[in-house]
Amino acid sequence: MRLNAYVASCGVASRRKADELVRAGRVQVNGKIILAPFFAVGAEDEVLCDGQKLKPSRLVYLVMNKPAGVVCAVSDNYDPVVVDLLPADVRALRVYPAGRLDRESEGLLLLTNDGAFAQSILHPSKGVHKEYEALLNIEINERQLERWRAGFDFELEDGGHPGESRHVAPLSLTVLERAPQGRWVSIVIGEGLKREVRVMANRAGFSVQRLIRRRIGKLTLTKLRPGEFMDLSFSELSTKIVNGGEV
Repeated sequence: MRLNAYVASCGVASRRKADELVRAGRVQVNGKIILAPFFAVGAEDEVLCDGQKLKPSRLVYLVMNKPAGVVCAVSDNYDPVVVDLLPADVRALRVYPAGRLDRESEGLLLLTNDGAFAQSILHPSKGVHKEYEALLNIEINERQLERWRAGFDFELEDGGHPGESRHVAPLSLTVLERAPQGRWVSIVIGEGLKREVRVMANRAGFSVQRLIRRRIGKLTLTKLRPGEFMDLSFSELSTKIVNGGEV
């Protein structure tokens, strides 16, 4: 396993923070400081961070129906967080959200302590599409649908140069047959930019009154009630995301 993934799997930090710990010289392998995050380690190696021996946690893969009003974080000074909805023994394994839904958004959320798995779900290059259902404030017409489908320019907040933008369009946008008629839409996206669906809706002339993430890959939320979660194995969750399944 790569050293950064090993450190993250021990619950010390996220994969990105684990990179920083290694590069800062705070991680040792078999008594030697290692500065390369991709250095290979095995079960027989002794790994220390800040002098403390690390031991990988049990890897956990959870699927939750996130309710509105809860923050996708492990701690927050003002609002309840998703990990507070988990039993104490699960929280002790230092799980965190793999991807984010904003405070008022609902629906399918993955939580894990496996940094490599989280990255495989998050990165657009992995081709894991996500489907959302949005309730708009007013009815949408065909002209507005076409404008939205054409996409909008997004200023990049993460990983881009100041002022850099990219044109982003939904992979699909359809009106759902659901009351109130003409106001529920399904949006499939591949980018996963910050507040992407809400921003696109605003650019198209709407506000979003309710936003539900219904699908990640081919994994579809149909059974879990708000606040409920399901504990799956790595193979079970991966199979549902790639080949299809309901939770």
